[in-house]
Amino acid sequence: MIFSNNRDQLRQFYCEVWRKHGAGLALEPLEGQIRDVILLHPEYHTLLEQPERALGRDYLPEFGETNPFLHMGLHLAIHEQLGTDRPAGIRALIAELHPRWPDRHALEHQMMECLAESLWRSQRDGIPPDEAVYLDCLRRQCAR
Repeated sequence: MIFSNNRDQLRQFYCEVWRKHGAGLALEPLEGQIRDVILLHPEYHTLLEQPERALGRDYLPEFGETNPFLHMGLHLAIHEQLGTDRPAGIRALIAELHPRWPDRHALEHQMMECLAESLWRSQRDGIPPDEAVYLDCLRRQCAR
């Protein structure tokens, strides 16, 4: 279900993971990863407990709204990048920068700025993300 292009199905998957966690049910490995990201975001727990609020809603940045599902999805993407070392060298780069960021969650938020920009540029230009530009952004963004 997580690989669906349907926004509401993806959101429902997050809600279902949270429900299963609350019920003490066994989780598949991917569900466990999602649960771990949800646990880092208590501000989203109430929303996930009320799927009818989560489904169908637009989150508009021009009104200062953060899309919680996009936010959590970017965390998952970063975890995947670090787990697979793709783009090549990201794991070593973040290991090098990690001492400046003792709070791993805060470091991921800095990384998300670069990831979101990279994805936006890729979509805008209709080309694959430029991994070298992305890694350079991480170096600059996380070196602060």
